[in-house]
Amino acid sequence: MRKRRSRARISSTSECPRLSVFRSNKYTYAQLIDDTAGKTLASVSTLDIKKGKKAEQAKEIGQKLAEQAKKLGIKKAVFDRGAYKFHGRVKALADGAREGGLKF
Repeated sequence: MRKRRSRARISSTSECPRLSVFRSNKYTYAQLIDDTAGKTLASVSTLDIKKGKKAEQAKEIGQKLAEQAKKLGIKKAVFDRGAYKFHGRVKALADGAREGGLKF
């Protein structure tokens, strides 16, 4: 229900895609999605990162995703936390994306 509630308020375009977050017990995934075209523009995960705690890895993912977005010419995004509360890994990922230059 929390996911439906948060998704009902979110819409994205190719100029301002949706930054979707998924976290499992082991890994964290993030992707930029254009809902109008139904395409994933960029994606990053912690599968490759072995060092640090989960929150530190999530922050690094946010920074990497912001770098990919810059290459694509994307400056703004809509943050979609899904069914997760905005703390811990989800907040760290958002902070990393903001530090990388992505605005939402």
